Amino acid sequence: MGMTFAQKVLAAKAGLESVEVSQIVELEPDFCLSHDNTAAIAKTFKKIGVDRVKNPERFVIVLDHTVPAAQEKYAINHKEIREFVEAQGIKNFFDMGVGICHQVLTEKGFALPGKLILGSDSHTTTYGALGAFAAGVGRSEMAVLYATSKIWLKTPASFQLIVNGTLQPGVTAKDLILRIIGDIGADGALYKSVEFSGEAISAMDISSRMVLANMAVEMGAKNGYIAADEKTFAYVKDRAVVDFDPVYPDLDADYEEVMEWDASELTPQVAKPHTVDNVVSVEELAGMAIHQCLLGTCTNGRLEDLREAAAILEGRKVHPKTRLLILPASQEILMQAMEDGTMQKLVGAGGVLLNPGCGPCLGAHQGVLAPGEKCLSTANRNFQGRMGSRDAEIYLASAATVAASAVEGVVTDPRRFLK
Repeated sequence: MGMTFAQKVLAAKAGLESVEVSQIVELEPDFCLSHDNTAAIAKTFKKIGVDRVKNPERFVIVLDHTVPAAQEKYAINHKEIREFVEAQGIKNFFDMGVGICHQVLTEKGFALPGKLILGSDSHTTTYGALGAFAAGVGRSEMAVLYATSKIWLKTPASFQLIVNGTLQPGVTAKDLILRIIGDIGADGALYKSVEFSGEAISAMDISSRMVLANMAVEMGAKNGYIAADEKTFAYVKDRAVVDFDPVYPDLDADYEEVMEWDASELTPQVAKPHTVDNVVSVEELAGMAIHQCLLGTCTNGRLEDLREAAAILEGRKVHPKTRLLILPASQEILMQAMEDGTMQKLVGAGGVLLNPGCGPCLGAHQGVLAPGEKCLSTANRNFQGRMGSRDAEIYLASAATVAASAVEGVVTDPRRFLK
């Protein structure tokens, strides 16, 4: 019996010919990510009794969660991180304004096929869109990685998720992943390696694939993987910071489960509060008033998302009883959206542009909700209290659905606006 993608990557990184499911291996990741939580990790690192970070070139640190600093405590946190980075000689440091960590690592060429990437953020799974094994770890594990560059990982069993057919106009990768999570459940793929494949996946560009991998963790997955192809290689060609070797599952690999979907049958989807797997078709919520719309984040803040929303908002205005926040995933994307006129359309329609970063997604600042308010968001989580008040409600949807709803002031099927 052949090996899955996860088995092949972990075996290679551990220097073994093969590994079995559930086998624990010691290995060294290619790159490690942390963000505003680096200060806390650094404090744990110092308690280990090691003075210097081992292999500082492997570590990438991005300030993105609360930037610019909203309070003194955040400013102190950022100051401590800058001092730690300088003292430890960590060159891969991206200060405020560059973008959200997952978009930054991808744009800057660290997310590469066949690489093992670990991050102290659950949505590190995003890099699987480019054929990497990418997984989140805890702060303590990251502190040990600072000290030793080594970690133990248990080899996950694998799910194969096959999506054939063609997504219809007005239906996106976000709708697909919401439907998959709704079907599998929030813990249905707990500690599994999820491999996405099929003609619908092959047809997607890198931005759409990143949506799937980003939200794989919302079904409990350890990592989400899409096989590297010509689109992948074209994207990383002028970005890659090191050489890479793609890894593919064997044709006779053993999967714990194989599931299939027909993309042609899919309609726009919405995840209702307060779990990501509470998914319904947009028609079931049509007409429900929305107070705030959030377009962006590391899930749907890329150029294709902004353009999709702009196509709906152009020549229209945001409803007077609805707020639209625009959150580009990176400075690079913001500049592209300004250069091609996309941002002018969004802001001209009444959208409020925020600086690239996590902003309202985590509820630390920018766009905090009041009790009783409802937000329709392109983010990846809708947990109670995530965007402010525990008495507010967060609904998740695609960029198209968010834009259409911003115009109408109520949840709206974006297919209404298709020409």
